[in-house]
Amino acid sequence: MTDTPVLLVDHLHASYGPISALRDCTLEIGKGEAVAVVGANGAGKTTLLRAICNMLSWTGTIRLDGVPTNRIPTHDLARRGVLHLPESRGILATQTVLENLRLAFDMYPSGRSFTRALDEAFEHFPRMKERRHQPAGDLSGGEQQMLALARAIIAPPKILLLDEPSLGLSPRMVREAYRVLDGFKTRGMAILLVEQNVHAALRFANRGYVLRQGVIVRQGNAEALVHDVELFSQYLGFT
Repeated sequence: MTDTPVLLVDHLHASYGPISALRDCTLEIGKGEAVAVVGANGAGKTTLLRAICNMLSWTGTIRLDGVPTNRIPTHDLARRGVLHLPESRGILATQTVLENLRLAFDMYPSGRSFTRALDEAFEHFPRMKERRHQPAGDLSGGEQQMLALARAIIAPPKILLLDEPSLGLSPRMVREAYRVLDGFKTRGMAILLVEQNVHAALRFANRGYVLRQGVIVRQGNAEALVHDVELFSQYLGFT
């Protein structure tokens, strides 16, 4: 890439006590680019996102728009446009749908009014409009994922970090989630997603990285990776 990446991760190491979780990981994401990090359970995918958000200690280099992030607290990264949607969806279960969206709007204002931003979110997710006064914890798993994704419509981030966006969803809801993500990419949002649903992730992404036991063992064009038989049999353990 010739332009400064939205996110650069260079020779990243992270550990949980004596256990090494990531070793020498290097990757980058440009504006409007979707990058998938795939691998089996326990490969280090969630640790990677947590390190990027400064939710755990790490060594190496992480830059957001060229600016080192090692001294930036997690909440300040959010205010600089890093939206992390964890495996748990990152919603506040006791707060209503509307309150969850208001919190997202206040965290990273987009220059629009809240009413206008809310109208756009509800246009994408009519079910959220119907449920707007219900506690988020009462929503189904698919509805909670839609609420999580609506946060990126309410306050479009510089980069969206997604942890297992298809986890627990029906095939129909997986397709819907990726349709929404494709719209984000088209509008220029940088997206980094980590997935065990390898085929869905690589069919969506521009580029892919394969993480195995904390080490990036393969990388390349996502379309090429999804048709790489050796990748699935040797590195991911299935065909």
